[in-house]
Amino acid sequence: MRMSTRRLLRGTALIAALALGSTACGGSADGGSDRKQVSAEDIDAALEKGGTLTVWAWEPTLKQVAADFEKAHPAVDVELVNAGTGNDQYKALQNAISAKKGVPDVAQLEYYALGQYALTKGLDDLAPYGADKLADTFTPGPWNAVKSDGNVYALPMDSGPMALFYNKTVFDKHEIEVPTTWDEYLQAARDLHKADPKVYIANDTGDAGATTSLLWQAGSRPYTVDGTEVKIDFSDEGAAKYTEVWQQLLDEKLLAPITSWSDEWYKGLGAGTVATLAIGAWMPANLSSGVKEGSGQWRVAPLPQWTAGERTSAENGGSSLALPALGGNKELAYAFTEYANAGEGVKTRIAAGAFPATTADLRSDAFQNTEFPYFGGQKANKIFAESAANVGTGWSYLPYQVYANSVFNDTVGQAYVSGTKLSGGLRNWQDASVKYGTEQGFTVQK
Repeated sequence: MRMSTRRLLRGTALIAALALGSTACGGSADGGSDRKQVSAEDIDAALEKGGTLTVWAWEPTLKQVAADFEKAHPAVDVELVNAGTGNDQYKALQNAISAKKGVPDVAQLEYYALGQYALTKGLDDLAPYGADKLADTFTPGPWNAVKSDGNVYALPMDSGPMALFYNKTVFDKHEIEVPTTWDEYLQAARDLHKADPKVYIANDTGDAGATTSLLWQAGSRPYTVDGTEVKIDFSDEGAAKYTEVWQQLLDEKLLAPITSWSDEWYKGLGAGTVATLAIGAWMPANLSSGVKEGSGQWRVAPLPQWTAGERTSAENGGSSLALPALGGNKELAYAFTEYANAGEGVKTRIAAGAFPATTADLRSDAFQNTEFPYFGGQKANKIFAESAANVGTGWSYLPYQVYANSVFNDTVGQAYVSGTKLSGGLRNWQDASVKYGTEQGFTVQK
């Protein structure tokens, strides 16, 4: 699931066109905060009465969660449907919404895709069910991603606080220290490649998700969203910090020209020719299953900092469960969503390898003291949990982020294949995003 999440940050223009189209400033579904308050007694009564609940999700750990929920509530039948991963599900979901037929009661949505459904009133506000009281349950990054203007459009299911995964064997062989700042990272990239021209500190061929995560960590806040009023500006100090370092990595050809999740990428990770990954905390399962020969060689360290001494992190990936406005069985749907994401279902999912978005679980001794054989017995969750607590606040995605990501390679991506500078690529990305947003009925400033 996590691997597909990262791959799906590209090539998704069709979804944005379908989801927004000519209705960027409104929608026909009745959802949101106009709903009456729903009491715990209402939800208990619905669970006792029972019924069929349709859940669209690709997250595999939900299978056991659904079975446990049915066992706890015998009158409820949970139909878990994999309508496709990310991109494919969004197409199916929008088709169902447009036809007003076959809309699921619960749907899995990645954080960056939430905005387009919330703005078109395609999702219920969960605050009337009590979701607004759960702020302290979740870590800041995921919680900020699901709420807006007092509304709660989903409950966080997992998160991707970033860390630096590095091949200790390679670093030790060449007597290079693990970088704690991005300037040190740049120098380590030079030292590694000089010591062995076959070794690169990382791979990068241009990726919208990775770029926005690093901008986030650097303090850049390019997107400001207030309903249909949007501002896009990549000229802030944080963006300058990112482009200064990353441009040098590109100019000096210190990044392997290998696309993530490709066979060549897996081989590079296994052979030690790709020595680090700055990525979300969901990565361990992918390493242990896809890079088995790297077991014992890799370790985890905090994400390098843009300013020495800081401890700022960012999110990279993650998804939520939401209630489509045209779905049914609202009380049952919310009960399942809260059970899976803030109740007993969380422990079930952690046991199956999910990385939680719940503060209590991240802080628990059992979680933090888990030893990872793949990382030489390292208690990597301590680093992930600290990262989750230090995610920079105030980050927003565009209401049409799906479209913006789809044109990343045509704009910023040109810095990887031509003489375009990253700063110029960001300006081009900004211009393309402004143009599209204006065409869709948003008021966009830059």
